[in-house]
Amino acid sequence: MKKKYKSIKTASIFGIIFNVILAIMKGIVGFFTMSQAMIADFYNSFSDVFSSLMTFIGNHISSKPRDNDHNLGHGKAEYIFSFVIALVSIQLGISIIRSSLFESNIVKFSWFLIIVNIITIIIKTGLFIYTNKLSKKYNNILMKANSYDHRNDVLVTSFNLVSSILLYYGISYIDRIVGLGIGVWIILQGVQILITSYNVLMDKCLDDDVKNEIINFVKSHKEVKKINHFNATPIGYRYQISFTIFVDGNLTTFESHEIANYLEEEIHSRFKDIYLTVIHVNPM
Repeated sequence: MKKKYKSIKTASIFGIIFNVILAIMKGIVGFFTMSQAMIADFYNSFSDVFSSLMTFIGNHISSKPRDNDHNLGHGKAEYIFSFVIALVSIQLGISIIRSSLFESNIVKFSWFLIIVNIITIIIKTGLFIYTNKLSKKYNNILMKANSYDHRNDVLVTSFNLVSSILLYYGISYIDRIVGLGIGVWIILQGVQILITSYNVLMDKCLDDDVKNEIINFVKSHKEVKKINHFNATPIGYRYQISFTIFVDGNLTTFESHEIANYLEEEIHSRFKDIYLTVIHVNPM
């Protein structure tokens, strides 16, 4: 677990450093050329800096072990900070759209537009590969949001690159369209993260496929006559589950609870999404 948080912390630091560098380059070139596409991409990189910072802080808090005040740990910090990232992204997207629609500036071509776009694509592709690998390895929503953000930046900057090339040939209206598209894209990604975070913070139940898999696993044991009252509560990126099993009423208390202990251990070893299992035993 310590390795997980250390890896995510390192990825967050890399994200902050590279996004600051890219934001500075895009800001200088964008405001010098008055390119709406590059200015929008600058704000996008600025948002990435904020996202990486939120990932760093959220990961630090969620890595803390459970204590007397937080019996189930601090895992939901990941989703709280993801929620903040989503809200900021939506507001930023709206600002970019407004700027692209209503600001009428004369765009000036510069080779630095193309150079900065190419550098951005190379760096963001590397960051996406790195963070995507970590998000899959550790099933971390913050890192997943970060990796998607890097991937989206590659796509967005590719459109920006095309816009810059067309600007060289005197086709300037595409620049405003790309700026508008970047704003819409940022809003859509923010809404997606918002929904995911909201579902967890509102204690959305475990995925039905995983839930049924666990129930079928428990029912497969001949000692279990019946199972009901299945509940699941998200704790960070994993879940606490509880349910009641009915066993032969002729079993001793020790024997019936040994069945429950065995099931709890097996569930934890088979299902990585489960953080804690509580099984209540009733006689039948």
